[in-house]
Amino acid sequence: MDIDKVFQDQLIKITQEAAISVYPHLGKNNKNIADEAATNSMRNNLNKMNIKGNIVIGEGEMDEAPMLFIGEKVGTNKGPELDIAVDPLEGTNFAAKNLPGAISVIAMSNKNDLFSAPESYMEKISYPKGIDHNAIDLDFSLKKNLSNLADAKNKKLENLRICVLDRPRHKKIIDEAKSLNIDVKLISDGDVSGALLVTDEKYNVDLFLGTGGGPEGVLAASALDTYGCGFQGRFIFDTDELKKRANEMGIYDFDKKYKLDEIVKGDSLFCATGITQGDLMNGLEMKNNKMVVKTLITHKSQNMKKIVTGEIDIKK
Repeated sequence: MDIDKVFQDQLIKITQEAAISVYPHLGKNNKNIADEAATNSMRNNLNKMNIKGNIVIGEGEMDEAPMLFIGEKVGTNKGPELDIAVDPLEGTNFAAKNLPGAISVIAMSNKNDLFSAPESYMEKISYPKGIDHNAIDLDFSLKKNLSNLADAKNKKLENLRICVLDRPRHKKIIDEAKSLNIDVKLISDGDVSGALLVTDEKYNVDLFLGTGGGPEGVLAASALDTYGCGFQGRFIFDTDELKKRANEMGIYDFDKKYKLDEIVKGDSLFCATGITQGDLMNGLEMKNNKMVVKTLITHKSQNMKKIVTGEIDIKK
């Protein structure tokens, strides 16, 4: 079943207002207050929607986060049953320091169509559309993945560019890429945006890979699905507590590699609004008492993927 188009504008409003709520806190070096502002805004607006909403990817478990926790019910309890993934402020450090890359993100699917998992790390890899899904695999060596990708894109190996989170755990990937004369784009945070850089040639990223947040992987998968891109993820349940929680959520194979259509089934909506300047879209900009906002919206069943501009009068 397709998701009603009426929710497109509502999701745009939700991420726009969450983004704007962060604006007063930009550069104030308090990521928690900025995150709380975005979360409160998003939760408040979700509860105005005529839906029976269930948060499947949220700000943590019920006892760890006061708002938008995994399993929280949102909406008026009228209308369709929908699963929702949120990251009200992705890039909390970026917002706190007023650095590029902060966004507000939400994804939505029909009930049971969006993968639900505990908040854990995930090995992930994303790649452009048109690539045989058997050509790229988390268990392949970096060289094999890149060689297969170069062949598929009719590029020389040394002309490829990868994107990786700048973390000590990725030193082996970075060193090997450099030994192959592969250009590496390092990002300090924000791997929803990083994973989406494979969606368009203009971003000049051929492959995104590494270990990052599981919730961010699910969110990115929603948009990648609409673009026809490839994605594979494997959650890392490396503690007894995580394994127990995963079991409670119906996950028993801790080594399983999930394909995109196992993470996002059926129709989905994805929405991300820029807060600070980023690769995907511009950040918030104040002009004549109006906030200019840029939002990426995708809707799979509508084959819609576009960036919309809004001007919000902040004198309310």
